Amino acid sequence: MCNLYRLKNVERWEIAEATGADEAWQHDIEITKDYTAPGGPGYVVRHEAGRRVLDAMRWGYPNPVAGKAPVPNIRNYSSPFWRASLKNPLQRCLVPVTSFQEWTVEPDPVTGKKRPHWFSVPSRKIFTFAGAWRGTDRGPVFAFLTCGYDGDPSTHVVGAIHPKACPVILHHGRRALAYCAHRGGALVSLHLSEPADGGGVAQ
Repeated sequence: MCNLYRLKNVERWEIAEATGADEAWQHDIEITKDYTAPGGPGYVVRHEAGRRVLDAMRWGYPNPVAGKAPVPNIRNYSSPFWRASLKNPLQRCLVPVTSFQEWTVEPDPVTGKKRPHWFSVPSRKIFTFAGAWRGTDRGPVFAFLTCGYDGDPSTHVVGAIHPKACPVILHHGRRALAYCAHRGGALVSLHLSEPADGGGVAQ
C-alpha cells in the first residue's frame, strides 16, 4: 500500500502541460510541500464542464470506522465504499506524481526495520496515478487505485519489494483520457495497470 509520494521540482504549469489541464488556478488549498502523505493536500486533475482542471484536495477518503486514519488506496474496485466514485466519470481523476514509496515486507536483518524504496518513471518527469475523488463535509478528498501483478510479483520492479499491490500508473493521452471518460463498470479490463514489466518504472 502506497502511503507517500512526491511531486518534486515541478511547476504548476508543468503539471497542467503534462496532464492536459487548464492552467487556471483558484483554490483555497495551497500546496507547500513536495510530498504528500495521507491526510495531506495533493494535486489532482479532474473533469469539469468538458475540460480538465487542476485542483487540490486532501488525500484519503474518510474511514468508515470512526477514529481510524483516512483510506488512501482503492484496492477492491467492486466494494460499495468505492463504487459510486468509480462509476461516475466526473468523480475519477488523475494524480500527478514524480516518484512514490513502497516499504519492504520484511525488516532489514541488520537494523530490524523495514526499508523504504522509491520508484519513478525515468521516461516521464511527471506521470499519473488513476484516482477517484468525492466531496465531504470537510472538503473534497481523493484516493488512487492499486492493482496486483500479472504473474509472479518478484519479476516486477515494484512487486519485488512490495508484492501485495502497486499504484495504477496510467499512460498519458489515450489511457488517461479513457480512464476519465469511460462510463460503466469495466474499468479494470479497459485501461488499468501498466505492462507486467512495470511500464518503465524504476528505482
